[in-house]
Amino acid sequence: MIEIERKFLVKSNAYKQSANKSIHIIQGFLNTDPNRTVRIRIKGEQAFITVKGKSNDTGTSRFEWEKNIPVEDAKNLIEICEQGVIKKIRYEIPSGDHVFEVDEFFDENQGLIIAEIELQDENEAFDKPNWLGDEVTGDPKYYNSQLSKLPFRNW
Repeated sequence: MIEIERKFLVKSNAYKQSANKSIHIIQGFLNTDPNRTVRIRIKGEQAFITVKGKSNDTGTSRFEWEKNIPVEDAKNLIEICEQGVIKKIRYEIPSGDHVFEVDEFFDENQGLIIAEIELQDENEAFDKPNWLGDEVTGDPKYYNSQLSKLPFRNW
């Protein structure tokens, strides 16, 4: 499956007023090679293993494969992940025909808030809420796999 998404910085907390859901996420990476990242994620009461391929030239599209796994297995796998487990709260904000996922990071990435929107096509139009800041699509330093190695606090 090909994932098409764009990423933006968030310039205010106004998104929280429109959020219809929030969930705690803990994730680690078994592999952070940009050609094939392998992520373990615990999202609320569910857990997943995800493999992502290399991004295209614009950074908007890449292969993604994801499967549910038992939460206990995910906890054990996070123990052997590369250094830099990420903790965040994800807020879901409806916007027109789309949903923004806004991640508020903690620990070493405290202060960083990123919004993502998944699209059907790279050129698909979407509404841009007033809390949306600069676009960072394709900037590797904002990939979670890179934030686990070089956290926002150390920039």
